[in-house]
Amino acid sequence: MSYLQKLWGAIAFGFMLSTSNLAMAECNDTAGPAVDWHGCNKQMTVLSGADLAGANLAGAFLSGTVFTHSILTDANLQMTELLRVSFEGADLSGAKLEKALSFRSLFTAAVLKNATLIKAEFHRVNFQGADLSSADMTEGEFIRNDFTDANLEGVDMKGATLHRSIFKHTNLKGVSFKGAYMFRAHFEAADLSTVTNLTQKQLDITCGDQTTKLPSGLTAPPHWPCRE
Repeated sequence: MSYLQKLWGAIAFGFMLSTSNLAMAECNDTAGPAVDWHGCNKQMTVLSGADLAGANLAGAFLSGTVFTHSILTDANLQMTELLRVSFEGADLSGAKLEKALSFRSLFTAAVLKNATLIKAEFHRVNFQGADLSSADMTEGEFIRNDFTDANLEGVDMKGATLHRSIFKHTNLKGVSFKGAYMFRAHFEAADLSTVTNLTQKQLDITCGDQTTKLPSGLTAPPHWPCRE
């Protein structure tokens, strides 16, 4: 099943969820801590600087919404639709983003410490300078994401798809790549010396250069640096 098919399937599911639970959700409530907007349509809304700590946004439609410098600590964003959303400088520490769908969204300089992104599908998302330390990203699809200068210390990427994602100058200390698919993932100027569960077979389909630091026992593939 293609990404777009899965995306529209999730949108359809979200629509059914929103219509069936609309009476229980408080979609007209003002933004605030622990607000219940699950399944609500909050697309193209400006929520810059809003305090949404502990908010329930599960299954909500949030595409085009602006959360710049907002507080979303421990918020529930499971199965949310996040197309072209801005979380620049937002605090999503401990947020739940399992199975969330995101495309071309901005998480630049955002804080996602201890966030859960299990089976999330993030395509062309910008995480430059973000702090994802100790986040759980297992079995997620992080395709063509940009993690330049991000902090991924202690992140679990077991079984994740990292196709063509960029990890330039990324803090990868203690990251687990067990079973991760890393075709053309870019590790130029990255330090992989302390990552765990990285195999030579995985490394052989990645990109890097002479500045990439490798774990003991692994060697740079002969095709490094990759041609465009």
